[in-house]
Amino acid sequence: MTRFALTIEYDGRPFMGWQRQDHGPSVQQAIEEAIARITGETVLVYASGRTDSGVHALAMRAHVDIEKPIAPFRLMEAINAVVRPDPVAILACEQVADHWHARFSCIARHYEYRIVNRRAPLTWEAGLAWRLAQPLDAQAMQAGAKRLIGRHDFTTFRSVHCQADSPLRTLDRLDVVRTGDRISVFASARSFLHHQVRSMVGCLAQVGLGKWTPDDMTAALEARDRTALALNAPSDGLYFLRADYSDD
Repeated sequence: MTRFALTIEYDGRPFMGWQRQDHGPSVQQAIEEAIARITGETVLVYASGRTDSGVHALAMRAHVDIEKPIAPFRLMEAINAVVRPDPVAILACEQVADHWHARFSCIARHYEYRIVNRRAPLTWEAGLAWRLAQPLDAQAMQAGAKRLIGRHDFTTFRSVHCQADSPLRTLDRLDVVRTGDRISVFASARSFLHHQVRSMVGCLAQVGLGKWTPDDMTAALEARDRTALALNAPSDGLYFLRADYSDD
């Protein structure tokens, strides 16, 4: 049995999310079925994160155990050939130690949320970013973002369907960067709660629109109550950027 680490890019629009679902296609299912066709084995692919329906990834890390002897490069090329036409690509494949785990060995996860701040509708980026027509104050958004840095109870920014044992998380980075009409919100932590990034971005957008102040961000955090949330940003603009490991 050989364990392979995969680096995966995907467009989340056709999928119900990363994890297998009974009611629609998933990224996990697409890759597992591709590997089954290649090797004849029934496999499980474990990822460093579980993105929601419509969420994208630029470098999701995952691992899979395969009995059949196969070189990493050949496995990568075979998956990319078989998984088509699903918008999924294996960017890298390498053999790793048996104890390496895509989820449990991960020490940090990084996301980007993309906002296009313009009146004109999106064309080729439809489904790949969140368009907000009213002007956003990125500096105010950054001031609001600073209120969430550190270890907190993020119940307000947690989905009611979240299965995590605790709402406590340590947010290492939350930065708002504007370039022309593009605003990116970068978030980094060891782990995130279900919908945490989208919930934080939704509230930051309210700050940018002048409907909230940075103090309102603090109040929402301290409320520890999902009803204090202003808005949950749509999945379109969220990207899983990368996962970090101690041996990288």
